[in-house]
Order: sequence, then structure tokens, then C-alpha cells
Amino acid sequence: MKFVTFRVQDEQHVGIVEEAKQEVIHIGRAVEELCLDAVIPETMIACIEVGELFIHLVKEVLDSYNKLTEKSIYKLADVKMEAPIPYPRKNVFCVGKNYADHVLEMGSKDDIPEHMMVFTKAPTSVIGTEEEVLSHHNLTSKLDYEGELAVVIGKKGRDISVEEAFDYIFGYTIVNDITARDRQKQHKQFFLGKTLDTTCPMGPYLVEKSSVENAQNLSVVTKVNGEVRQDGNTASMMFDIPTIVSIISQGMTLEPGDVIATGTPSGVGNGFNPPKFLQSGDCIEITIESIGTLRNTVK
Repeated sequence: MKFVTFRVQDEQHVGIVEEAKQEVIHIGRAVEELCLDAVIPETMIACIEVGELFIHLVKEVLDSYNKLTEKSIYKLADVKMEAPIPYPRKNVFCVGKNYADHVLEMGSKDDIPEHMMVFTKAPTSVIGTEEEVLSHHNLTSKLDYEGELAVVIGKKGRDISVEEAFDYIFGYTIVNDITARDRQKQHKQFFLGKTLDTTCPMGPYLVEKSSVENAQNLSVVTKVNGEVRQDGNTASMMFDIPTIVSIISQGMTLEPGDVIATGTPSGVGNGFNPPKFLQSGDCIEITIESIGTLRNTVK
């Protein structure tokens, strides 16, 4: 199941995509139209908080797809896609240096971390697919891309064990961890170089975990203007998904809708000689197997 947050006539809705027909179902209206005894919340985070009942209702909607009318169904081409979680409640968690090949392209084997590195991006940095990334040319001349699989938490938990971690995951999406490399270097830490407005494109879908056979074996491909820059696989993570969730949750409560970007493989612009930083007009496309393609253009 591929969930979306979409906008029609300046109203935001939660939907599920029917890819074969290139349509999106307005879940709330579909529940009303089918006279199901439930009310669907208006935001993705609130829907996730409902838990298994929400998934059950969506399955009922999909089973009755042929009974729905145009009241509940839109063509994908007629809606504006937003980030699945347009405004996270807290900063987006990001794992740094989680692919050895990326660590090596940015430094040396001495930089491979013994312990997991974590930084964050502010909610104000989040945008959706097809939205423009600001170049911030007054602040940076070294804007870079990083294609990443992101985990979305499904229920509240703290001190989560590795064995239980998947129980706390709702699904997966794509994040482009856009980074101002020069700003990052100036401040000797990651936050200011990674949290500029529009530097956390997310989407296009939030794919429910049961629809992903093995999140730890997914192709991750990033293209800039059609040129393949990154071609990796989530199997190459040094800290796998259950470990990431477990470590972040130690002593800190994770909540429904929390987003965790799991790191990027090699092929970032800074890793080339000479570097290939983003320029105005560049189109970045990140495709992750079973998830979709996140596409943004630099303004």
C-alpha cells in the first residue's frame, strides 16, 4: 500500500495510490461512501496513530475499489503531491556515514565510525516531490544530494530492542538529504549545513511495511539530469534498520510519524574529482526499489 498526502484546491488530504490506473483514493471520502463505521483523521500522522484499525479500513476500501465513484477518486495528474508527512512533529533523524563506500569517497577508512552517527534536519526543511529546492546561492556554492531510504515510525516506543524494531515501523519513504558542504565544514558539525529550507525532499509515497518484501535489500539509484550518480543497495548499510531504530530509541521516545533517514551510498557530488555540486536547473531523481521515485529541481 502506497500512502500519499495530496492537495486539491488548496485542501490537504490523505490518500492511497492505485498505480495501475494512476489514481489516488481519498481515504476519508471512500470510507464515507462505503458507509464504513469509522472516521479517518485528516493528517498522515494521525492516521498512523490509529494503528492496525487504519490499515484494516484501507484494505476494506481497496477491496471495494470498484464501488467507488469520482467523489472519492482523483487522477494522480490532477493532484499536487506533498511530502507524505509534510511537517514532522520533530526533526528528521538522519544516520551519517552508514555506507562504507560513501565514507571512503569523503575521507578514508579511518573515518568509518565505530558507533552510529546521528544528526537531524528541521521540519521546515521538508518538501514534497516535484517541489523546487532553493539553491541558497547566498549561503553556499557546494550544494550536494544524498539519496536515502527513510523509515517512518508507527507506534510509540522507548528502549526498543533490535528484535522488536520492525514492530515499531509503519513504512518507508525516500529522503534526499541535500547538504551545503561548505556550510557543514565551516560549522564543524552537520546541522546548519543540512537543515536549510527545502533541503529535505521526501516522498513521493509512504509505503506500508508489509508491501516491502525486504527493506534491507533495495536498490538505491540517484540521477542528476539523467546521469546515474549513485547506484547502491540498502544491504550495504553498516548499521541495519533494526539497529538504527533500536539505538535511536535508547532513552528517547520515538513516536508515530517520526522519520529516520538511514544514510546514503557512494556517488555524492562531493565524491567526484572534480566535485559535481548542484546548480540551478538541475533535476535530481532518486529511485528506490519498491518505494518509487522522488524528483526535484534546483531553483
